[in-house]
Amino acid sequence: MPGDSRTCLLVDLGVMRYAAAFDLQQRTVAARKAGAVPDVLLLCQHPHAITMGRNGKREHVHASEHLLRQMNVEFHVTDRGGDVTYHGPGQLVGYPILNLAAVRRDVVWYVRQLEEAMIRATADFGIAARRREGYTGVWVDSARGEEKLAAIGVHLSRWITSHGFAYNVATDLRYFDLIVPCGIADRRPTSLEQLLNRTVRLNEVGPHIAAQFGDVFGVEMKAETPLALEERLLPFEGQLSGVSA
Repeated sequence: MPGDSRTCLLVDLGVMRYAAAFDLQQRTVAARKAGAVPDVLLLCQHPHAITMGRNGKREHVHASEHLLRQMNVEFHVTDRGGDVTYHGPGQLVGYPILNLAAVRRDVVWYVRQLEEAMIRATADFGIAARRREGYTGVWVDSARGEEKLAAIGVHLSRWITSHGFAYNVATDLRYFDLIVPCGIADRRPTSLEQLLNRTVRLNEVGPHIAAQFGDVFGVEMKAETPLALEERLLPFEGQLSGVSA
């Protein structure tokens, strides 16, 4: 069965609204549960959006609904782990749809592996990134102090993963002022572009993230177009995975 292979489909979605990406996750999770597709890594960037996870607090969103509408920033409550975060142009978002039951039934291990893939990808650009004790995500030390480069929030249903990570490549960091990022008030987010002090494009970073992801999880990354993925998912049209936004 294709779902039993050690292949991981790599699908570059380009720019996609948060709700549309979540719908695609749902349908991919349903297909993965049925063993009809192998593991999948969806990569995209979102228009401006704020999302709040299961542990989120509404007071961590500083902006009113009116202000968010004025700024064309969407707001979504999700069932991923974590608190409040921001997505927007210049940020590489990854949604792995993996069958952990075939690898290792350990959520903490899975999160650490996501961190490891991004730490290694950051090292490819000459930046030393690390974990922070007691927190998820990827952290760096800069002249401004300790800063967060990437956030993680995941969901599992019958050991199939969804949601994932957000890696700041060339993100407009001012939008993080609308929230308390991940509920951490005393640490600022940063971006690879800010750390390198040069222009960095997502298509420069995406291949590094994908390659390190493949190495960390021991899968062969195989590029797949969004259309080809949709064709695989057609038999599951209208089926929900049990994962809710």
